[in-house]
Formats: sequence, C-alpha cells, structure tokens
Amino acid sequence: MAASKEDLAYADKSSEVAKSNLQLVEEDGDENKERGNWSNKMDFVLSCLGYAVGLGNVWRFPYLCYRNGGGAFLIPYAIMLFFAGLPLFFLEVSLGQYSSLGPITAWRAVPFMRGMGYCQIIVASYVGIYYNVIITYTIYYFFASIGAIFTGRLPWVGCGNDFNTIYCSSLFDDCISGNGIIVNNGSCVSLKYMSEEHLSEYNVTGNLDDEKWDLSGYSDPLSGNRRSASEEYWKEAVLQEAPTMNETGGVVWQLALCLLVAWIIVFLCLIRGIKSSGKVVYFTATFPYVVLFILFIRGVTLPGAIDGIRFYVIPKFDRLSDPQVWLDAAIQIFYSLSAANGGLTTLASYNRFHNNAYFDSLFVAFANCLTSVFAGFVIFSVIGFMAGELGTAVEDVVEQGFGLAFVAYPAAVARMPGTTLWAILFFFMLITLGLDSQFAIMENIVTAVVDEYPEKLRSKKSYLLGGICIVMFFLGLLCVTQAGGYWVSLLDSYGASFTYLVYAILECVGIGWMYGARRFTNDIRAMIGDRWVDAKIFYWWPLNWCCITPALMTFVLMFNFFDWSNPEYNGPYPTWANVIGYMMFIVALIWIPINVIYQFYKADGDIKKRWETLVNPEENWGPALAIHRLESYKVHLTHRTTMGGKIGIDGSGRKADIPAGYFNEIDNIEFDANSRV
Repeated sequence: MAASKEDLAYADKSSEVAKSNLQLVEEDGDENKERGNWSNKMDFVLSCLGYAVGLGNVWRFPYLCYRNGGGAFLIPYAIMLFFAGLPLFFLEVSLGQYSSLGPITAWRAVPFMRGMGYCQIIVASYVGIYYNVIITYTIYYFFASIGAIFTGRLPWVGCGNDFNTIYCSSLFDDCISGNGIIVNNGSCVSLKYMSEEHLSEYNVTGNLDDEKWDLSGYSDPLSGNRRSASEEYWKEAVLQEAPTMNETGGVVWQLALCLLVAWIIVFLCLIRGIKSSGKVVYFTATFPYVVLFILFIRGVTLPGAIDGIRFYVIPKFDRLSDPQVWLDAAIQIFYSLSAANGGLTTLASYNRFHNNAYFDSLFVAFANCLTSVFAGFVIFSVIGFMAGELGTAVEDVVEQGFGLAFVAYPAAVARMPGTTLWAILFFFMLITLGLDSQFAIMENIVTAVVDEYPEKLRSKKSYLLGGICIVMFFLGLLCVTQAGGYWVSLLDSYGASFTYLVYAILECVGIGWMYGARRFTNDIRAMIGDRWVDAKIFYWWPLNWCCITPALMTFVLMFNFFDWSNPEYNGPYPTWANVIGYMMFIVALIWIPINVIYQFYKADGDIKKRWETLVNPEENWGPALAIHRLESYKVHLTHRTTMGGKIGIDGSGRKADIPAGYFNEIDNIEFDANSRV
C-alpha cells in the first residue's frame, strides 16, 4: 500500500527532531542497534559459504558425476545453477537483507505465504536433529583416529577386532594364506586336517602327503555376504546397528557423548549469535579448503589416481538423453545451495541495508559449485588409488553418502602412507564442514522465533538457544540408539525432500506474482543502487522468478512425485516407520493452508477485500530502520511502484518523524502505482 498524506503528516515537524528520530546510520558499529548486524562483510560471506558448502559437496556430488556421465554431468548442473539455484539464492538473500527479518516474519511482504515460514522452521528442526548426529559420527571417527597415534593402528583396519564378524572380508585372504579354507559356518579350517571327502565337498584337490593343494575350483561360501573391515567397523563398532528398525536397542553411549560434545560446540559458538558465529566461520569455512588442497596434492601423487580422475571427468554425452540425469542435477544444485529452507533469508537479515547482496549471492553460489567440482578430484584420486590396491574396477569402489565418508574413504586412507595423519585431517575437515551448516540451521530456528516475539525474547536469545539445543539433543538420542541409522535415514529421506521443492515454487509465486517482481526489483535497487539493477543482464532475475524457475521446479516436483517409491535402509522400512515419514511430510506442509484460512478469517471486508489483504504487504513491511524506509519509498516513487508498508513508522511499528522537505526533489509525491508486474 502506498504512503498516504496522513503518513507524511510528520513532515512539518522540525528537521532537528526528525533527524534524531530517524537515527541516521553510523559508519561503524551496528546499523540496526536492536537486532544487530554482522561485524563486517566477510562474516556474512563466510557464513553463507559455510552454510552452502556442506557434507554433500564431498560425499554426494562426486558420486552423481560418476553415475550421470562424468564430465558431461557438468552441463545439466550448470544449466540448473543458472535457471534454478542462482535465482532462488539471490531472491532469499535479497528478501532477508531488505526486511532484516527471519523466514517467518519476512512474509509480512505477502501474508498469504506466512505459513510457509512456519513450515521451513519445522523442516529446519528435522534437519537440525539428524545433521548434528552426522557431525557426531565424524567426531567419533576423529577421536578414533587420534587414538591410533597411541595404539599404532586405525581401528577399522583388519578383522581381528572384537566387533568383527565371520563376514569380514580379509578373513578369507588370511585363511587362504595360512593353508586353510573357509567352510560353511565361517570357520577357517587347515587343509591338512581335512579328509578327502571333506576337501571334495569344497572342490579342493591335492595330496595329503606333500600338502600341495589346488584351490582353483574352490570359492568362498560366504562371498555374497562379505563386508570390508571398514564397513564392519562402521556397522558393528560405531552404529552397533540392530538387524531391523523394530529393534531399537539401547543408546550407544559413545555416540551419545559425541552428540553431547557436538551440541555443546554449537551452543558455545552461537551463544552471542552472529557476533560469535561470525568469527568462528573464519576458521570453519576456510579450513576445509586447506585440507581439500592438501588431500588433493596427496591424492594425485598416489599410484592409480589418474584412473579415478579419468573415470570422474571423461564425459559420456549419451547420458544426457536420460531425464534422470537432469533431475539429479536440479536436485543437487538445489540442495547444495541450501535454497528454500529459510537459512539464507536469516543470514542475510543481519546485513547492513546497503550491502551488495547481488555480488555476494553470485560469489557464494559459484564458490559452492566450484568446491563441489574440486572435491570430486580429491575423492576420485583416492578412489582410483584404492581400486588399484584392491585390483578391482573404479566403479566397484565408488559409493555415496555415509558409504563414502565412513566406509570407502577410511578404507582408502588406511592404505596410504602416514595413514593416521590423513585420517585425522579428513575427519576434522568433515567436522568443520558440518558445523558451518549446523550453525546456520540453528540460527535460522532461533532468529525465526525471536523475530516473532522480539519484545519478549530478544534479550533472552541465548537462553532460547540453550533450550532448543537441549530439546534437540534429547530428541537426537533416538538417532544414537542401535536403530539410530534407520532413524537418521528416515529423517533425511522424508524430512527435507519434496518439501523444499514446494517451498521454492511458492517463494517464486509469492515474490514474482503476488508481491510483484517489479516491486521486488526496486526493493533491490534501494539496497544496491541503479548501476546494478539497470544493467540489461539484471532482467534475467525477474524472468526466472516469475516463469523459468517455478516452471522448472514444478517439473522436478512432478517427476519426483510420479517416480516416488518408499525409501529403504537395509531393506524396506516397516509400515509404521513409513507412516511416521508421511506424517512428517504433512506437518511440514499443512501450515501453509492453515495460515491462509486463518489470515482470510482474520481479515476484514468482503471476499475480494480479504484476498487483497492476503496478497498485499502489511503496514510494517519494509526496511527495519525509518531512514531506509524513506530511501526505499523514494526509489519506488521514482520508478513507479509502491513500497508496500507505511513510511511513517519503522519495522517495529513505531512512529518516526520525517524531515521537512524530504521529498522536494521528487515530482508528484502523491503518485500511487499498484502494478504487480
């Protein structure tokens, strides 16, 4: 809604009073005294980079490249970056910076979409619970690697540990080298103690007198169930995994302690909000690059590394005709940039109003994607080395997700010279990668709640953070039981899959069509100036927000929907677990229609008037500081759109005096445009 003459009634007051009430912005210190700002630009950039560059860059992107045509996968990946990832990233950063509000309250811009903010925080809670459990695993492996300094051996090497089973792979080779064979019950029996009849049963021939045996016809009776030593360590020692999800078992106390450590780290790093986390990220966001570079140098110097890299980069262009390849590219770029979950809006909300959100968005998005590509070289150089060591093909070694981070890569590290050092570096890198993302997830949740009730909670933000950390720690204990692996996979599969795609579509519709792409463009103009917005290339963004990105996301959503099958972990989930998963879906979406119904009921007037209330900004929508509201109002007036909120108040709804003559240089100050496009 446009500013009326009543809104400008303060203009006849003295300029001295007006100047005081407008709280002119200081060059140093926080611009927004009540809410706070990043101490400097790099705090924000590194926080965004740490949030976007997470564990998926290391353990999922390289696998997708391998599965979808090697270097050819970069073509759909780049296309999805430009048509989906970048537009959503820039939209969320701009929305947060302009309003200085979290993902719920920022939808003062379009009350119709406010329920989506609640849904995003619910999904962030799902992710926050299980993501810190994954960090827990990396902490466990990190301490286990440090322990190897004193024991002289990494615990996932060899099959002679108490946790190993008869299916441990090296037992077969050890038995054969000791002139024995594995029999049906998994025992190793010396050939010289076996009868001819028994030997014949296993297709072994030879002379009992000179003890020379022909094993060419013999095969391992347990070969179909063999697991590597590193996989046994992961399953039997770390997870202590139950056979089915129905058998919860007890809490694995070692993991519970690591989980407690993870939550204590998160709390301490966020205790002062962005003032503390903004400094921690100088280490946690940059250290992974140091380790990746070191691992890259070590990896490419290993024998067989070139085979892994060749497997990673050589393009198979025939794969581009498969729709699944394009779907994988869209989903990967979407999740890799952490779009549509509210976190980017939260991080940007602490920026100074005139920060160049345009440059920051482009820089972080491209840096994130280049990190994924570079991580692929690191991972596949080591995978190529391991394939050579095992005498097998590269594709037989490649895994993704937990399999890569906690099985394949530890097994490869165990075969490298200086094994303990590389293990410590690798898992410490994973810890820092995970913590950056967890910081943003938790800041997103806390900021959203505080912005809804600022008078009551802003001064108690650290207590709120502590309470949320405690609750999520106890909820996470379910994920460190003997059925914990099942729960982590369930939360990952159901908690944040379809929902983000729905949110992305609604964000584009809400900003591009309801709020108005032209109005939003002028919001950005008020922040970064005419030079950037008037460039012809800038038209690319509203075109995507209104048409291309929502259409593309709708296609991906429909493809996912029709191709959907219930996720599995060690086989199908029990029925009750799938029911819980679908309930998570419902809870993560139902607040959208509930909010619409509530907002429609609360509004005054007839149906048309109520609809207009739902799709138009609230009175207190706009920049947080009164002086920036005036700047934004002048920009909108000049470019023939409306700001939406009132200018006689600040973002908290308090009245602000406007200097006399503030609009003298603008012709026709009563101009009121209602353009939606």
